[in-house]
Amino acid sequence: MKLLHLSDLHLGKRVNEFSMIEDQRYILKEILTIINDEKPDAVLIAGDVYDRTVPSEDAMKLWDEFLISLAEKKVEVYAISGNHDSAIRFSDHGALVETTGIHLSPVYDGEVCRYTVTDGDVSANIYLLPFIKPAVVRSIFPEEEIADYTDACRVAIEHMDVNPDEINILVAHQFVSGAIKCESEEIVVGGLDNVDASVFDSFDYVALGHIHGKQKIGRETLRYCGTPLKYSFSEKDHKKSITVIDVKSKDEIEISEIPLKPLHDMREIRGTYNELMLKENYENTDTDDYIHAVLTDEEDVLDAIAKLRIIYKNIMKLTYDNKRTRSRQTITDVLDIEEKTPLEIFEEFYEKQNNQPMSEEQREYMIDEIELVWEGKI
Repeated sequence: MKLLHLSDLHLGKRVNEFSMIEDQRYILKEILTIINDEKPDAVLIAGDVYDRTVPSEDAMKLWDEFLISLAEKKVEVYAISGNHDSAIRFSDHGALVETTGIHLSPVYDGEVCRYTVTDGDVSANIYLLPFIKPAVVRSIFPEEEIADYTDACRVAIEHMDVNPDEINILVAHQFVSGAIKCESEEIVVGGLDNVDASVFDSFDYVALGHIHGKQKIGRETLRYCGTPLKYSFSEKDHKKSITVIDVKSKDEIEISEIPLKPLHDMREIRGTYNELMLKENYENTDTDDYIHAVLTDEEDVLDAIAKLRIIYKNIMKLTYDNKRTRSRQTITDVLDIEEKTPLEIFEEFYEKQNNQPMSEEQREYMIDEIELVWEGKI
């Protein structure tokens, strides 16, 4: 049995004010070509189909086109909503599209959709668990003790009645502890959204979404496939791909990857303004790529980004790296903030204001307050 694992399409996304719709249309066509060649038994899509809960018209149209193409190929699709998707909008007309082999997770209500896929002698159960928060699961199962995201996922899975003697595959969209984040991912409450990997032990393969860099967590069969496109310059060295799951038996699951080539790559160039504009330095490169230019000139170049766009028309970002910028003292830079949790940022602020660290009691209080904000209760 062959399955393809995709996630985090983020249709409608803009990167540094550049619309990615044409790049996304291009990569979805590449994916359809791969599906034609691979002829999988099913395609798993692990959430964040859209970049916003209220997607643009172009994004919705592109998703519809993709699903129609998959339905025409008679490929079974199992997709869930992620934290960027509106679960209600995502599952709209779900009962209707079921008849075409497109299976969209409904709003989580304590029940998880389960499907059985069969190829010859191999059968596997596919469970669709959309992105969930503790508050939602707590409201459905008030008798359960649910303190965090790990508890929420544990309770949701316990109520699935998974048969350990069968092949079981979960499609989920959560941040599993140990995963490495990128700049383009949504920053959530510090560490509170972490899910311990052990809650997924009853599944033979877990198709995860949410993290933009492909990676395994602990075992080969608990993995993020990553985004099909680069959505920040922190991903410039990523090799984007589709994850292929070949299920031969419960004890034999082989993982491989098929590389994806984008319409425009995302890369960084570095040097003085004159060096970057020198023909011999750019003539054998893809000047249509999305570019982060790092100028090493000691003095700012007047209107540099407009001048560089004569050669690099898709330049997205311009920064300087010189004695002045390296010596400039700041409280923190953007990258620092994006890598820190809200709790860590507040702790640093508190310590600067009071010349002493927060007490454990104060820390626990802030954790509770941040969780309430995250759940939309205050």
